[in-house]
Amino acid sequence: MNGKVMESLQRLGKALMGAVAVMPVAAILMGIGYWIDPDGWGANSVLAAVLIKSGAAVLDNLGWIFAVAIAFGLSRDSNGAAALSGFIGFATIKMLLNEKSVAGFQGVDLEALEGDAKLEWVSQGWGAMGDKNVLMGIVIGILAAWVYNRFSRTKLPPFLAFFSGRRLVPIITSLLAIVLAGVMYFVWPFIYSALFNFGESIQGMGAVGAGIYGFANRLLIPTGLHHALNSIFWFDVIGIDDIGNFLGGGKTIAAAASATDAATCPGVGIWENGTCTVIGEIGRYQAGFFPVMMFGLPAAALAIYLRANTKSQKAVGSLMFAGALASFFTGVTEPLEFAFMFVAPVLYVVHALLTGLSVFIAALFHWTAGFGFSAGLVDMVLSARNPLANQWYMLLVQGLVFAAIYFVVFYFLIGALNLKTPGRGDDVEMSTAQTSGDDEFAGMASTVIAGLGGVSNIESIDYCATRLRTVVKDELKVDEGAIKSVGVAGIIRPSQRSVQVVVGPQVQFVYDEVADQLRASEVTLNGEQEI
Repeated sequence: MNGKVMESLQRLGKALMGAVAVMPVAAILMGIGYWIDPDGWGANSVLAAVLIKSGAAVLDNLGWIFAVAIAFGLSRDSNGAAALSGFIGFATIKMLLNEKSVAGFQGVDLEALEGDAKLEWVSQGWGAMGDKNVLMGIVIGILAAWVYNRFSRTKLPPFLAFFSGRRLVPIITSLLAIVLAGVMYFVWPFIYSALFNFGESIQGMGAVGAGIYGFANRLLIPTGLHHALNSIFWFDVIGIDDIGNFLGGGKTIAAAASATDAATCPGVGIWENGTCTVIGEIGRYQAGFFPVMMFGLPAAALAIYLRANTKSQKAVGSLMFAGALASFFTGVTEPLEFAFMFVAPVLYVVHALLTGLSVFIAALFHWTAGFGFSAGLVDMVLSARNPLANQWYMLLVQGLVFAAIYFVVFYFLIGALNLKTPGRGDDVEMSTAQTSGDDEFAGMASTVIAGLGGVSNIESIDYCATRLRTVVKDELKVDEGAIKSVGVAGIIRPSQRSVQVVVGPQVQFVYDEVADQLRASEVTLNGEQEI
């Protein structure tokens, strides 16, 4: 049972990342827009205005995007009918439960609300039932996918045959969305209150709360459930929306200037003495990741390389160098994290603690920068001219300090505790064979297939940004040693039959070779499932 639950959660994590995949587009467009017009935020440049508004088209519609992407990603065969159902379901919920509709149902005059009555109304959370409601997008996406998987092959009587199968899915989703809206009409204020109180408890702790979030974010990486945690702080689930507000830049500053009370002060802005302060506050749940991803983890990679056995250093060096570059430039940390996550879990706990410390320090000193993809050099450069970026250059100074800390701590612990980091294990000799081009990936693919128990033992396979994700029929036939022999960063087994091979940024080419070798078999090839 636990294995099935974890497998389901992993699938949800993949579908969530399918939605998050559009965030880099918004970040790049808005980042370039702010570089062109850092003062007017589009007012002084038509090109900047076009870019900023185009990025806002993503950020202002995340609820729709999550509903469609999750419905598509969780559907049995990733069919468009499921995506359409997600769209219709979210439209139904939004139209029935948006603030104006609920006010109409209850006979409330929104314009006449003042004082305590206004605060009471705001506390119910109906204003959050809009285009940016990621939580409802997730719920609707799951509902639409379930409807598709359950009813897409349903046959109706001849006189209704036109509406059979996939055409039936949007209809049922729409009807169930009405039922869900009825339930949420009574339940949503309690859900919103619970989420709001949780977020407020962390938000109210200021820099300490940000540090706790950073620590929890890293600890949840192995399960993929960090996406659920991130949605509370990074997106507009309960009004924090750290990424959206940061990328909003000038729009967020304008909203802060016109704020009349704490309820209208954007995100984690501070309301004091009749003023809403957002500069140095918005971005606190993002900024501290830059020193870790750009400097800390690459320094840890150097320590792992230097601690590797002499005969394995060449292979380990290649793996660590590629992982360090990915982490520094793009913020993709999986190739490095999975290299020591399971073979030396004490290092991973230390890494999580240091990440929390980094996020805490950045928040404490109000050094802010933001990202649309991850905390790498690309996003750092793009956010540097954002009007909400506050002393962002200090994150680089902090990064140099954290590089020294990571290197010293990792180098010391690996030696003192004799940790079996890459190149120090006794069970497998890392491959140092030098091949090139397609031959290299073809060889890796053959070894991975064999290590998974052969073609007959593989049920399905897909890939994400850095990992091959497989479902096997018999987990006992998996030979991890054989798979590791080709120099992969690591292997994670989130459930009994689920096996994930951490390849790194080159994963697409390995998958392509695996797919070519499995094309004639009955293995389900799902292709790319997330960024």
